[in-house]
Amino acid sequence: MDGLILSSRGGFYQVLCDGDPQPCQCRGRGRFRKDDTQLLVGDRVTVQPTGPGTGFIVDLAPRRNHLIRPPIANISRLALVVSALQPAPNLLVIDRLTAIAARRDIPVALIFTKSDLADTAPLAELYALAGYPVYRVDSPARQGTEAVRGAFATGITAFCGNSGAGKSTLLNALFPQLALPTAEISQKLGRGRHTTRHVELYPTGQGGYIADTPGFSAVDFLRFERMTADQLAGCFPDFVPYRQRCRFPGCSHRVEKGCAVLEAVEAGEISPSRHQSYCAIYEELRGVKEWELK
Repeated sequence: MDGLILSSRGGFYQVLCDGDPQPCQCRGRGRFRKDDTQLLVGDRVTVQPTGPGTGFIVDLAPRRNHLIRPPIANISRLALVVSALQPAPNLLVIDRLTAIAARRDIPVALIFTKSDLADTAPLAELYALAGYPVYRVDSPARQGTEAVRGAFATGITAFCGNSGAGKSTLLNALFPQLALPTAEISQKLGRGRHTTRHVELYPTGQGGYIADTPGFSAVDFLRFERMTADQLAGCFPDFVPYRQRCRFPGCSHRVEKGCAVLEAVEAGEISPSRHQSYCAIYEELRGVKEWELK
């Protein structure tokens, strides 16, 4: 039987097989460990039943895409949840994540939460200018949640963001039946406690799934998504319309004369903060060689 991995814990996988209303508990065949293949939430797999509600995963369908952190496959979109305050938004982290998603051909939307605590309009305008769909919500008051629910009803949407950004609160507002646990922000540390321990898919009730994912406080870009520095500009969609207009081939879009990207930054067509993030990530990637990616 073919099915979808809904969750993974301790070597056991909950798989919802096609036509079956209840998931079955499965283990992976030893060949996956032998081939060093990690089965991920969101994978389409083939299950060989071994009894009522149990089975072995015997085959893995080709993936459309996948991420290492959060560990999930076949994502229709990545929803980055960013709080306006408590914790304060980290633009470099956001831009790293959007670059990772672009590298994996995963569409990104940004959801700015806690609009009751601070004005989210400047952040929304910044990323709308970069070409991303943006949403502004006040989850407790249910303001802006209907637009999010409608946009993410189908496919697999992975929700992720800083710990304490309000992912679980938002998901509870979107789908109250989930009753996901939430936690208060640590006043000493300025960030939330990790209330989500595992990636897990929840049905939207409209044919799709949402994934609540473990929070993060930083992204180790070089470890999880390695690329060369000259590949980075292609992961910034707001740079794409300008890259071919640069005076010299091989432009790094940082300091060169005649760089159309720099001209767009000066003209206000690209946000300075986005360009600053690009330069910071570029410096990290300068030492990565093509052969190291193979």
